[in-house]
Amino acid sequence: MPTKINPIDRAIVDLLIEDGRMSGADMAQRIGNITERAVRYRLDRLIREKVIQVTAVVNRAAVGLPVTADVFIEVEPGRVMAAGKQIAEFDCVTYVACSTGANDLSIQIVAEDNGSLYRFVTEVIADVPGVRRTTTVLLPIILKDDHGWPIPSGRCAA
Repeated sequence: MPTKINPIDRAIVDLLIEDGRMSGADMAQRIGNITERAVRYRLDRLIREKVIQVTAVVNRAAVGLPVTADVFIEVEPGRVMAAGKQIAEFDCVTYVACSTGANDLSIQIVAEDNGSLYRFVTEVIADVPGVRRTTTVLLPIILKDDHGWPIPSGRCAA
């Protein structure tokens, strides 16, 4: 059963997205009509119930990895999970998911430059047992990423 989220919980999460180091006192002041203690209690509950996790977000460009790409991978039947687990071990892979449709795996990678990206896909990913084919899409501008995704206030439907 999903955790019940109310507007105060949502406000706490939104403030943490804005500044993950914001104090409970500052959150209480910004939200209004709530004590620092109540904010800390709610934050502890959101973490305990696994609604959120507090973590650092790396600025990829600042550490020398400004190139980001999505790679869609077709894998031989029966080898998808093994290939996905192996690919997830590479440091430059930031995301791995099984998918449906024409591709079996969807991954995101970061690289120093386009040449490094190309070599990683064609020499490393292509060499993973079971990988049949890859399709790479460069992402020159990322408008929204998962670390900036708030709890929806409504349904996620049109």
